[in-house]
Amino acid sequence: MRSRTPSAGPADAGFEGRLSEPLTAVVMGARRRAVRDGDKHLDTAHLLHTLLESDPRVRAVFAGGTPQVIRVLGCLVQRTIGYGLRWSGTVEDSGVPPVAGRAEVAVAGWSPAASAAMVAAIRRAGAHGAFRADGPDLLAALLGDRQCRAVEVLRRAGVDVELLLRTLNGEACQQSTG
Repeated sequence: MRSRTPSAGPADAGFEGRLSEPLTAVVMGARRRAVRDGDKHLDTAHLLHTLLESDPRVRAVFAGGTPQVIRVLGCLVQRTIGYGLRWSGTVEDSGVPPVAGRAEVAVAGWSPAASAAMVAAIRRAGAHGAFRADGPDLLAALLGDRQCRAVEVLRRAGVDVELLLRTLNGEACQQSTG
């Protein structure tokens, strides 16, 4: 029997070559997580979960340190056995309003919010002089959509989303000047 794999990936949306190797691995891990969870679409919570597990620079920006990251990971695990079940069978939509003249990137097997986050991560990387997006770029992009599942999970875990975004933006400024 064939699995309900969110089969399309970054290459299918024109992201190929615009993601760092570690971020490409995050996307592949998030896709596997979506399949394991029985989800039809890779969503922002899948991306956040895999990002936190694999990127030490992302974990380092959490003001609450390791205990806060562990709380977030605990909430992400609970989504498959508890409160996240209300997401089952639904496609996460982006809470970010469309920008005039910009076509939304639709990626088969991805939620609109996850696709939009990847586009935003690539744009953020370009804004600080990098060709390829990396983990902090994706985390900032996820935080930019206040209504996405990843942000909902962060809030449930007690993360100050605004502080986290300010910290990431400060990191980007340091990267481009340092």
